[in-house]
Amino acid sequence: MTSQAKPTDPSGEQTLPPIETLFNPNSLDYANNPGPQCIALAERGPLVWYGPWMCWIMTRMPDIMDCWKREYLSSDFYDWEFAPPRPTEENWNNFEKALVGHSLLADPDHHRLIRKITSPAFSRNVVDNINRRIEPDIAKLFAGLEGETEFDYIEQVAKHLPFISITRMVGIPDRYWPQIKQTVLTFTETWNPTISEERRAKAQEDSNRAIDILFEVIADRRANPGDEDDFLSALLKVEAENPEFDEWDIVTLILALIGAGADTTLVAQQWAAYAFLKFPDQIEPALASPEAFSNAFSEVMRWAGNSKMGFARYAPDDMELLGQQVKKGQMVLMMPHLKDHDPQFFADPDKLDVKRHFDPDVLFGYGPRYCIGAALAKHQLYLSMRELFTRFPNAELVEEPERDLEDHNSITFKSLRVRTGHTGTR
Repeated sequence: MTSQAKPTDPSGEQTLPPIETLFNPNSLDYANNPGPQCIALAERGPLVWYGPWMCWIMTRMPDIMDCWKREYLSSDFYDWEFAPPRPTEENWNNFEKALVGHSLLADPDHHRLIRKITSPAFSRNVVDNINRRIEPDIAKLFAGLEGETEFDYIEQVAKHLPFISITRMVGIPDRYWPQIKQTVLTFTETWNPTISEERRAKAQEDSNRAIDILFEVIADRRANPGDEDDFLSALLKVEAENPEFDEWDIVTLILALIGAGADTTLVAQQWAAYAFLKFPDQIEPALASPEAFSNAFSEVMRWAGNSKMGFARYAPDDMELLGQQVKKGQMVLMMPHLKDHDPQFFADPDKLDVKRHFDPDVLFGYGPRYCIGAALAKHQLYLSMRELFTRFPNAELVEEPERDLEDHNSITFKSLRVRTGHTGTR
């Protein structure tokens, strides 16, 4: 790779310090207070070279929104300059067939087609039915904590919810849960360009096994359709009515839900519980309704500032982009979260205000790549927060949680100890 020029200030009169001395998302300083580092990165310019990750970082919202809308950068992992060779079709394993050949990284036209024809699978009725399937499991999880004086929210609640929500919403029978669990934990590592090749390969092996399980589940559902009203049943109906949509599209959409739901659910559970325990005055307005919580969820994640990375894209050709010469194959990370603690974007940014207005709300992406499972993720978190503070209305933090630096994508906690107070009535 060609080395990058040393950065200078706009006047060109002095050399600026390397950006990695100002912005290090894997540092304890960032974990405890990411705002100043995010602002320092954004102030460096609209497109900044970040040496530790060998990539460009896109820092400003108008440019990020334009990239989302026009899709002029590739989302295909194999277009990255450091990706392994693109496998030929005859040698694809399960994961590669999903990643290369179908919905996960399809060309924009096919991606839009898939979203259009599968929209009935995300209708209000389907989503409401899925939520009804998840609610008893959440209630059962919290019921097991009755009588406890304190508990670790991460170990005893948050870590269980991704498996419950994903398997219930898709319609994966309980007997497959032990086999699918590892994939839920590692799926977002399958294409993460900032981790080792060995770690990505191990995650891809987990996904290969999960795909075998999904085909078994699909075959069983075809043979025994019953009266299930879940995501898988909805997708099988879409398949029957659309020749452009096949079984592999079903598998890759389920994998997309796993990718979106696993990391996001676990991280959001931690930060939502922490935020409301720290600011209990925000609980009542946040839980006033599912609609109120939808906005509150965006505010919690903005206030948390827990993102380390961003949305990875790759230059399809040599190009000039935002005043920089970007080489074919170089990664461009879009980081919309850099604005989250910038007072130019949000008044009093360090304050948690669940009624804060977002326009637009880009927590789940934007435009053609907006997360298909956003509504499900928000409502599942609403159900768990409602259950927590209904059962334990006097819950409080035992101690300030220690940040965990090990997660590849987000700031998390090593534990989140909750003191229950007295048990609430239901």
